Order: sequence, then C-alpha cells, then structure tokens
Amino acid sequence: MDDVWELTCLPFQKRALWVLVWLGAAGAGVAVARMTYWNAFLDVWVGVGLLFVLLGTMGLSWLSARVRADTYGLHVRTLLRRWSVPWRDVAELRVYLQYTRDEEFRRVSLVHREGNKRLLPLPRDARQADPGFDAKLEALRALHRRYGAPEPGHIPVISRGTAGRGTAMWLVLCVLLLAGAGVAAWSVPSAASYEQAWQKASPCTAGTPATKRRECVTTLPAVIARTEAGQYRKPSWLYFTDSRPLKRLGVSREAAQGLQAGESVEVSVWRREVMEVAGEHHVWREHVPAPGGRAVIAALCVLAAGYPGTRVLMRLRGRRLADDEVLPSALPFAGALVGTALWLLPFCYRHPSALPTSPGAIAWATAGSLATLALFTWAWRATRIHTPGEAGEPRLSGAVERGGAAERAGVGAEMENEGEKEGEVFLAARFLDHTDYNPYGFGTHIVLGDGPPAVTPHPGPGRFAAKRIPGERLALKDVRRARGSDGDTVPRSWHIAELDDAGSTVRLAAAPNDLTRILRELGPAKTSATTVP
Repeated sequence: MDDVWELTCLPFQKRALWVLVWLGAAGAGVAVARMTYWNAFLDVWVGVGLLFVLLGTMGLSWLSARVRADTYGLHVRTLLRRWSVPWRDVAELRVYLQYTRDEEFRRVSLVHREGNKRLLPLPRDARQADPGFDAKLEALRALHRRYGAPEPGHIPVISRGTAGRGTAMWLVLCVLLLAGAGVAAWSVPSAASYEQAWQKASPCTAGTPATKRRECVTTLPAVIARTEAGQYRKPSWLYFTDSRPLKRLGVSREAAQGLQAGESVEVSVWRREVMEVAGEHHVWREHVPAPGGRAVIAALCVLAAGYPGTRVLMRLRGRRLADDEVLPSALPFAGALVGTALWLLPFCYRHPSALPTSPGAIAWATAGSLATLALFTWAWRATRIHTPGEAGEPRLSGAVERGGAAERAGVGAEMENEGEKEGEVFLAARFLDHTDYNPYGFGTHIVLGDGPPAVTPHPGPGRFAAKRIPGERLALKDVRRARGSDGDTVPRSWHIAELDDAGSTVRLAAAPNDLTRILRELGPAKTSATTVP
C-alpha cells in the first residue's frame, strides 16, 4: 500500500441515507402543515413529523461526510464544518471502537502532535469484518508514513476497557448521582418534621381557634357517588356526592374497589389535604413519606455514584499506561459497594436524621464501617495494575534465540514445588491467532505434564482433541499487558506473550503466573514418547 498517492472515503449505503433524508423532508412538511393549518402543536402527527426530521438530519449528516487524504494531509468535510490537518501535525492514527446496544463498530481516531484527539467521520465499519475498512486504514497509514513522521509501533485499538478511553461520561454520571443524593438528603429533615407533625395531630374541637385549625384533624361526613378503579398504571378515583368536601380524590386501586358507591364515609382533613377516608369495610390513608425512605434513596445515590467514580479512579491509576492497554476491571469495587449497601441501607432507614446514641446502633455503624474499609482495601489490591517485570511476573525481553528462550530471558520465578511437574495440569490459556495447533481459536486450555505441552478445548481430564504445541519452533519476543486489539474475550488481568512461530507472530494469553509456567515448559523443546496430533 506504499504506492498510494490519494484516498477518498465516501459514505456507503447512499440509497438508504437518501431515504432517511426524504423521510425527514416529508416529516417536516407534515409537522409544518399540522401547526399551520390545524393549529396543532402537540399531537401525534407533529411528534412523528419531528421524529422523521431528526432521522433526516442524521441521514443528511452522514451523507455529507467526506474524508480525503493526499500528499498534504487530511481534509475532512461534514454537514456543519470543514477542516484540514497536514501530515506533519499527525502523530498517530488509531482504531476507536464505539458500541451500540447490539453491535460495535470501528472508526479512525487522529492524534495531533500536541495531544488533541479527533474522530474521523469516515471510514467506519459496523460489521467488524469489512475488508474495505482495513484497506482504507492501511492506505491512510501508508500516506502518513510517506509524508509524515508517525510514531513506530502497532496500530493502537481503543476499546471500552482501555486506558485511553474518555472519562467525561462517567464523571458527569457521578456528579448527577451525587446531586440526586444531596437533594434526597436535603429533604430528610422536612420529611421527618412532616411525619412527626401528622403523628402528633389531634382532632379539632369546637374550642380550637381558627388560627390553629390547620394543624388539627377535621373530620367531615361525605357520601361516595361513584368509584373508578384504574387498570394497570392508570389512576383510581373516588367521586363524592355534591362535590363535598371535594369533587374527586385520587386513591389506590384497592381503595377504589373496597369503597362502594352510595357508601357513607368520614373524610379526615389535615393542612387542607385529605389524609384518610374511612368507610364501613375499608379505610384508605394517604401515604406519608417516611424520612427513612428518603435517607435510603440518598444512600443509594451515593453508592451508585461510587461505581462511575471508581471507573474514573481506574483511569487515573492507569494514566501512565499506553492508551490501548486494558485496565483492570472495576467489578471488585462494585462488590465492595454492594457489601456496603447490605449494612448501610438498613442503618439509614432506622437512623435517618440523627447520629445514633444507643450502644447497638454505634456497634452496628462501627462494624459496618470496618467491613467497608476491608472491602475497599481488598478491591484496591485486587485492581492493582500488574506490569510484566514485577516480582513474580513474566519479564519483558527482546527477541531471543529459539529453544530455551524463556529460561535464558529469566521469565518468571522458580516454581516452589518441583513435584508439580508430575501429572497433567490444565491451565486456562489460549492462543489468540489461528495456527495449525490452534485451528480457528478452538483452544481454551493448555495441558502440561505427562507429555509435551498441548492445546485442548476443555479443562480435562485427558488429552482428547489435544494439539501438540511445537515448542521447538517458537521463540519468545515479548511479554506485555493486554491491549484493546486483543479483543474483549481476554480477561483484563491476563498477560500476553508474543511468540515468533517460523516468522509469524502468535499471541498466547494467560494469567501471569500460569503464563510463567507455560513459557518455562515451552523453553527447551520437550520430547516424549507420547505423540499428540
């Protein structure tokens, strides 16, 4: 592809995009006609028309996108603007993965020399197997190599779990949840005051002053004219004869079914609100929000904000990593938040507005806080970023000679028990590339002991369907952390060993300790009387 002089990327499926544009134009006509001739601004037809306008605008935006690369640089045109950048200002071209509900698609990300990043509108691949995307990406890189100064190395792939992913969405979500927690916590004292006032309210008497009748309970007789029991989520109503004391009252569905038309009831009014309707066989009471419920909502919002907060924290912990290196999973922190919720939510419900003074409540809070501290300490340690070369981790090494490569490079630590070499051991590991000993990526485990190392599609026992690994032709090139280009099927805590297989690079993924052991076994070529196909 180094002979490429110019490349133009245009949107595909233009016919479908034009259909969206014409639908948008038709929707705009319908909406304008309804609002102009029928004075209907909020009806179904106007809503459908505006929806078509939105779809048409999106189609027009995609249809007008164009990316052209030539000897000067990149020229980008969209619906609203145009911009260009020379090759000398482009530091790197990356693959950026975006996700929808049902699929993921690839786009090209441009990195400027000063560090700014931009997504190119084209090319894009929504099928993950489009040869056209790969060809266009390689053509862009060829032009970059010819007329620019790209940084050497592989093509970085930025996925949802890599260090270079943005944190703005998680940060905004965290702030919104904390704001919701603040609003819920602010309403706890007023809910507690309202509940206490209702519990202390006494019936009004003839001697109660008019200025204090708002705080006492007034009981009025009434007759139910009819009831409406709403189905599903529709409201239920009680209608009163002669609209006294009011025309209708929203109640629960059970109250609308329990109170009958023509039944005489007593209506209790407090602070100008109907708090109770008592009939002969059924009593309906207005729900008084408990302060404990508001406190639980505030605690839930705080705990929910903890997860996006930990995602931001993981990005900060991995700021020294390459942008395409995969970060550890934040699930340990999610487990710590769930464990905290088990004791914090009941505690907030029982003690919503004041600090506990009883010995039992103090012991509850102390034990729960210590448990939370232990859980978050465990989560912090479990999400530590393990880099190859640390103690107990496979070390990075350059290209080495074949046969005994792993041992001469000093990969890993000595095994504690040499007796572990006896017998068969199945380790969760897999080659990520198609080879003769791993056809179509069928292997999920590697078996060691009682024969040469082999790839198996099962965790044992037995070597059924095993494929022998030709250790005599493998040479260790590098040991690294997982990258976005390795796919989402590789656990984030695993490491990747890049091996030279007769001139081709194959990737072996496994947990760090297991990878150490496998590389030691693959060092000098193992010979055995047992033959494995």
